[in-house]
Amino acid sequence: MATIDVSVGINAPIDKVWDIVSDLDNEPKFWKGTKETKIISSDGNVVIREIIIAFRDSRCMQKITIHPKEKIYAEFTKGIIKGSKTISLKPKQDGCMLDANWDIKMSGLAGMFTGMVSKHIRGGTEKALESIKQEAESY
Repeated sequence: MATIDVSVGINAPIDKVWDIVSDLDNEPKFWKGTKETKIISSDGNVVIREIIIAFRDSRCMQKITIHPKEKIYAEFTKGIIKGSKTISLKPKQDGCMLDANWDIKMSGLAGMFTGMVSKHIRGGTEKALESIKQEAESY
């Protein structure tokens, strides 16, 4: 398993940051490793969706549990990635902290690429959080 933890401080209200990160359809704008998203079903705070990731245009299924203004837990339930991604917000003076935590591995034969892919995911996560920060602080 690869564990990736990335955090960024954002000088914007938590509500503004939450509006950005909780817009699941807008994820490819910030997360370049996510090429497309398609919500299959939504029941309360649980969303089932299909995503297409940049690694070989692979399709993955996710079960997303939304804890409003606190965290978004995405469990990879089918596809080349196994594990989870958690996005969480914590209030701080003058804004909030935005944290991303991945606990993943590549499944099947792709497992040998877990290390290489985790480097790309770390870089992509750092860029995504920085882009979210810029968007939240710009308006």
